[in-house]
Amino acid sequence: MITITPNQSLSDRNTFRLPAKASLYVETDSSEELISWIRNNPVNGRKFLMLGGGSNVLFTGDFEGCVIHPVNQEIEVVYEDHYSTGIKAGAGANWDYFVDWCVEKGYAGLENLSWIPGTVGAAPIQNIGAYGTEAGNLVDSVEVIDLKSLTIFNLEASECRFAYRDSIFKKSEGTNWLVWSVTFRLDKEPIVDISYEALKKYFKGKPRPSLKEVRQAVIDIRKSKLPDPVIVPNAGSFFKNPVVSPCQANLMKQDFPDLPLYAHDVASVKIAAGYLIEQCGWKGFRDGDAGVHPDQALVLVNYGQATARDLLELSEKIRASVREKFHIKLEPEVRII
Repeated sequence: MITITPNQSLSDRNTFRLPAKASLYVETDSSEELISWIRNNPVNGRKFLMLGGGSNVLFTGDFEGCVIHPVNQEIEVVYEDHYSTGIKAGAGANWDYFVDWCVEKGYAGLENLSWIPGTVGAAPIQNIGAYGTEAGNLVDSVEVIDLKSLTIFNLEASECRFAYRDSIFKKSEGTNWLVWSVTFRLDKEPIVDISYEALKKYFKGKPRPSLKEVRQAVIDIRKSKLPDPVIVPNAGSFFKNPVVSPCQANLMKQDFPDLPLYAHDVASVKIAAGYLIEQCGWKGFRDGDAGVHPDQALVLVNYGQATARDLLELSEKIRASVREKFHIKLEPEVRII
């Protein structure tokens, strides 16, 4: 089924709850019907925007193009071998529901990514990550619709160019690609990862928690640190954690001994952006209805009537102060549209 709505409001389709409209809004659970509609109704050069749960976007105004919102939610086992199982999920499936489904079935790998808002289709685009796990490391393949050539094809994980909060879908060649489904390779024999410091503390004295226990721990920790966007409009982490050289990280650690550092690769280290922002005095800051959450400095919030300009101006002030104090350039994680 496919529905087409002109001049569709997007205010309830983004978790900042910012006012915006789409020239055309397409909602569909059928790839065939979507392709047929585009073929028979040329969009005349209009831009496409693939929108899932709207939990990682900031609309600065109306979108003069075609917003496509997949609602295909099927979850199925597509292969099994001795060690792993391939689980295919539609792009429109709720991400946390999908994680819960996998955990309940005993398929391991995604439990550290619990309670992340959004849909399955957004996971490979953003290469979502939390508590030491990145979705890209578990992706087997991604089913893609090219909205220009109107073809459907599969990308293997190695072709997706996964990097920290990045993928081929954010590059120029992926501009008109719609993620239609994602297949994950998950372990049959659960080997949980509780190496992340917050999980270590949670499970102190219990080195072998179950998948369900790890999922619940992640939910508990996230709820204690992050505001629920249903209650306080926000888009989660507004900035990426900056990546620096080990030398720079060690020098910063001398001046700030409690600076959190995370392994990235052999040539770089991730620094907690929230810590840098907090050291600059922004945690809990509020100017009108735009603010920084009092429990997590990485999260910008809309307390009611904040505009996109209010939030962008606040983000620029934060970036400028971090750059001045630490000589580090923060990059937005949120997509600004």
